[in-house]
Amino acid sequence: MKFGVVLQTNPPAWRTVQLAELAEAHGFEYVWTFDSHLLWQEPYVIYSQILSRTNRVVVGPMVTNPATRDWTVTASVFATLNEMFGNRTVCGIGRGDSAVRVTNGKPTTVRDMREATHVIRELANCRAVEYHGSTIRFPWASTSELEVWIAAYGPLALKAAGEVGDGFILQLADVDIARWMIEAVRTAASNAGRDPDTLTFCVAAPAYVGTDVAHMRDQSRWFGGMVGNHVADIVAKYGADSSVPHALTDYIKAREGYDYNEHGRAGNTHTAFVPDEIVDRFCLLGTPDEHIAKLHELKALGVDQFSVYLQHDNKEETLRAYGETIIPALRDAVTARS
Repeated sequence: MKFGVVLQTNPPAWRTVQLAELAEAHGFEYVWTFDSHLLWQEPYVIYSQILSRTNRVVVGPMVTNPATRDWTVTASVFATLNEMFGNRTVCGIGRGDSAVRVTNGKPTTVRDMREATHVIRELANCRAVEYHGSTIRFPWASTSELEVWIAAYGPLALKAAGEVGDGFILQLADVDIARWMIEAVRTAASNAGRDPDTLTFCVAAPAYVGTDVAHMRDQSRWFGGMVGNHVADIVAKYGADSSVPHALTDYIKAREGYDYNEHGRAGNTHTAFVPDEIVDRFCLLGTPDEHIAKLHELKALGVDQFSVYLQHDNKEETLRAYGETIIPALRDAVTARS
């Protein structure tokens, strides 16, 4: 299993760069950021600095969307970074959440997400593509390589991830829900004539290493609110009795509203509806041994990467605990079986 960290690009930007450097020093292979240009600083500018000050980590958004940036501009950013720093980027993409809703917009259609995935991937891999009736390519790009991973919760988005994504991003760490969603993506890939084993499966969730359970829950409750925004869309489209696991849909019944100005922040005042049980299921909280046990469960489902949402008050200690204890335990397990 590989490991990543998900950062917010809060000012000062150098703090984000510093955390990325620290993550690499502790053995993390991926550095992701939110991509909401109004709520936080512009991530792609910061990626350039992260790449220039690190040696190994792959960087990318978790996640961008087809609405707020022209697809060719997104592709050009990745291709440029790859030409500069040697193919150390990945593109996570979804239908859109905070980046579009904060301006009273709506998530794009799954069709648009699929088409954007194709255009971005072709251009950033130095290939020609049809776009708005023209055949285009980057004449200056010759070595860039990029994978596009699709973030999804609902049935149609999961189907798209299996059919056209290079990877699947699941933003929660509930084992039962992960099992259902991973199987849905793998089935879609197989039905499309693809080998599911060629896809990368990434689970991302807040991880807090500590012993004060009440405090860790309060620092991570925001995540249930963030996921709830996507779940509300699923319930509105498919109803509460859809094939989506009730463990994912039932908890939003008490949801009354959401303020995107507090999106992704510990202490978010609009997440009181999220019960402790959901925080515990969606996140990784507790001692290193407790983290290791849950990660082994996720790995057994076929999860290739776990990425730590680091939006809490224990950033450095959590990175240290992962680097010194948790990451080696997952890698030692692989070595012991080989």
